Amino acid sequence: MPDVPADDAAPGRAEPARPAAADGGLERAIRAVARGDERAFTTVYDQVAAAVLGTARRVLRDPAQSEEVMQEVLLEVWRTAARFDPASGSAFSWIMMLAHRRAVDRVRTEQRAADRQLRAARASIEYDEVIDAVESRLEHERVRRCLGSLTDLQRESVTLAYYGGYSYPEVARLLGVAVGTVKTRMRDGLIRLRDCLGVE
Repeated sequence: MPDVPADDAAPGRAEPARPAAADGGLERAIRAVARGDERAFTTVYDQVAAAVLGTARRVLRDPAQSEEVMQEVLLEVWRTAARFDPASGSAFSWIMMLAHRRAVDRVRTEQRAADRQLRAARASIEYDEVIDAVESRLEHERVRRCLGSLTDLQRESVTLAYYGGYSYPEVARLLGVAVGTVKTRMRDGLIRLRDCLGVE
């Protein structure tokens, strides 16, 4: 199989329609390529590379991918030249059909890959949100259950201080007890909470 040369044509610019005589020469070259003639393949390449690249550019809009598709199409021409049937159309039209089909396949492949990544990202986000919600709810239930194991004074002191943001003197004033009593009850209550929640 011959090396496919790099294309020097301006990207995105398709060749104009070919006259019948030129297309006849292309058909002869395709038949020679089908017999393994590398020189004939060079002729085919020179005649169609710019048009193949232009077709790929119009579909893909991406220069690098268009170059890749052009290489793939010309290699396909080399491998499948024997399948060309002049009764179905001109050699030039056959090659342009291969180019268009390969470019569209590339677009679909890229779209499927993007869709898979998007679905995976959404699934990951939804999974994380569910896990966070479950963990948060379980944690709240554990705290509520452990708070229920405290005495009334311990629970009220801890709740006012940690959830209400009150200072020791303010808690003592609200509950009508001495500040020392609040500190003692809170200390005992926090120890019980720590043990209940399994906090080191």
